[in-house]
Amino acid sequence: MNHLKINYNAIAKHIVSWLSDYANKTKVNGFVIGISGGIDSAVTSTLCALTGKHVLVLNLPIKQNKPEFDRGNEHINWLINNFKNVSSNTVDLTRSFEAIENSFPNDVANDFLSMANTRARLRMTTLYAFACSKKLLVAGTGNKVEDFGIGFFTKYGDGGVDISPIADLYKTEVYALAKELNIIDSILNAKPTDGLFADGRTDEDQIQATYPELEWAMEYILNNSNDPLSERQKKVMEIYLQRNKANQHKMLPIPVCNIPKEVKFYNS
Repeated sequence: MNHLKINYNAIAKHIVSWLSDYANKTKVNGFVIGISGGIDSAVTSTLCALTGKHVLVLNLPIKQNKPEFDRGNEHINWLINNFKNVSSNTVDLTRSFEAIENSFPNDVANDFLSMANTRARLRMTTLYAFACSKKLLVAGTGNKVEDFGIGFFTKYGDGGVDISPIADLYKTEVYALAKELNIIDSILNAKPTDGLFADGRTDEDQIQATYPELEWAMEYILNNSNDPLSERQKKVMEIYLQRNKANQHKMLPIPVCNIPKEVKFYNS
C-alpha cells in the first residue's frame, strides 16, 4: 500500500456524512447492525451512531462462544452510554437454528460450512425483519479485502445488506479507524473471527494467512507489481488467488441469461 499518511479523522467524517445523506435520500429512520464482538461491526455501528439517526444494534447469538457474546454486549453498552440515539436488542437464535438444523438430512446438518453459512443467513433474515418493522437500513460490516479480495463472507448472509460503509477500507485501516473512534480495548485486542463456528476458530485459522498478508497480495496485484516474492509471499499469493477465483460468484453480479430476439420471437 502507499506510504502517504492516512487521515482517519477525515475518513470518519466522510463516512458519517455519506451515511446521513443516503439515509435522507431513502427516507428511512436510521440503521440496524448485527454486533458480533468484532472490529468491523464495532466500527460500523459507531459510524452509524455518529449520524445522530436512530441506530438499532442487535446481538444475535447462535450457540455463541461466551467471549464473543460478552464483547458484543460490552460494545453495545459503550454505544448506549455514549449515544442517545442508539437502542439495542438481543435475539437468541439458537433454538431457531437448531430447528432448521434438525429439519435437514444428516449429510447437510453435519456439514460444518453449510451450517456456518446457515447461521449467517438466519442472522440476515433477523436483521431484515427488524429493518422492515422499524424502517431502517441494514448496514454491512464487510471490509475491502473480504468483500472484493477473497470473498470472505456468506452469500445472502453477512453479504446481504443495504449499504457498505467500510468496504473501501482494508482490515488494518478499520483497526486504525477504530482507535480514532475510541473503540473498546477488548475488541481492538481480539483476534478477528466470523463467529460462525462452534469451535471459535479465527479468520486466520480458516484462511491460513493474516489480513496484512492478504492486503499485501491484493495491492501487489492491483499495482501490477513484479517484485520478486519470498516463499511465504508465494504461499500467501496462492491462498489469495485461490479464494479470489473460487468466490467470484459472490463478488460479481448474478449472471442473467439474456435471450436473443431471434430465439425469443418467431415470425407468424
